[in-house]
Amino acid sequence: MRTSSGYNLTTIVNNVSLSYDDTGTGDVPLIFVHGYPFDRTMWKNQFEFFKSVKRVIALDLRGFGASKDEETSLSIDLFTLDLIEFMDKLRIRKASICGLSMGGYIALNAVKRFPDRFEALILCDTQCIADTPEAKEKRYASIEAIKANGSHIFIKDFVKKIFHPDSFTTKKEVIGDLHQVMSAHSDKILIAGLKALAERTETCSALHNITVPTLILCGDGDQVTPFAQSVSMNSRIQGSVLRVIEKAGHVSNLEQPETFNTHLLYFLNALHAIEQLNENQVEIN
Repeated sequence: MRTSSGYNLTTIVNNVSLSYDDTGTGDVPLIFVHGYPFDRTMWKNQFEFFKSVKRVIALDLRGFGASKDEETSLSIDLFTLDLIEFMDKLRIRKASICGLSMGGYIALNAVKRFPDRFEALILCDTQCIADTPEAKEKRYASIEAIKANGSHIFIKDFVKKIFHPDSFTTKKEVIGDLHQVMSAHSDKILIAGLKALAERTETCSALHNITVPTLILCGDGDQVTPFAQSVSMNSRIQGSVLRVIEKAGHVSNLEQPETFNTHLLYFLNALHAIEQLNENQVEIN
């Protein structure tokens, strides 16, 4: 049973105060997990859209947004343990999880390690592979550049990679807002996050074990986690649904929120219909 709801809530998880929003109603909440180097505000549109039909939760990962932690070495495994402890603190037995980019890495890791805690999986602009040696080398080069010159150039270059070309003329406010979110993080957290991404392990070998309903969303112009990676995950996760979002890059939920929300709503409605059918069959039997 939920004891509190609203915005800008906090709870202590593994010795760190995590900040989150929690509203709406429902037995199985939908938890949004943000990407790197963003915070929970990247889900604002989805949060407002779905709160009237479902309990929705968006949290700031350790070290990001208002969940301050400048001391801990970050990792995908640690983020996953934080997520499970967070669910325990909120007395959430099962949840649907929606993760974008790094949030998707965390979601895949969590479903792999704690499969009984999740009812559905939504993977957005993400992938199951680990960094190649070349990709890892680039991340560590970015770390050295941030140490030497600060994060300004890194953030500027990253923004160029994550948005669809059209967005630079049609989504200027969105780009400005996300740039501000990224710039609010300390160089130390940006570096810690890059290390976590570089050292993550693959989850591709466990995709065949995923049995929960799964939706995969990807922008057609995603340069960071190319569409081919979504196609690969779709082929390995039995029964998964793949939807491409046109005129979107790596942050498809921000660039094309209406299309993104429509795909997610259709998926959740289908999931609810299956649940109702199963309940009716139990009653008949």
